[in-house]
Amino acid sequence: MNLGMSEMLLILVVALIVFGPRKLPELGKSLGQAMAQFRRASDDFKRSWEQEVELERTRTSTAESNYNSTSPSTYTLPEESSQIEHEAASTAHEPAVAGSAAVAETPRSEHWI
Repeated sequence: MNLGMSEMLLILVVALIVFGPRKLPELGKSLGQAMAQFRRASDDFKRSWEQEVELERTRTSTAESNYNSTSPSTYTLPEESSQIEHEAASTAHEPAVAGSAAVAETPRSEHWI
């Protein structure tokens, strides 16, 4: 949508009449800040979306390469193998407490939309 000079002048005159000359600079400043904040938020969303797509591509290609390199009976998902490694690493460094039940923690996603 392209606004010509006459349309811009009409909008400016209507805004000047409605809001007055004292409020107009404040409104312009707040409108500019709101537009900048919206632009930053949309850029952050776009960046996180692209990261998630790239992560999914990596997971898919890793799963396909694991599937192609191992037999179907010994195949494990990348998420399962990382969880098994995480559990093994956490139990290797911590002393066992008598009577405590082992609790598997699932990794949390760091990017919430």
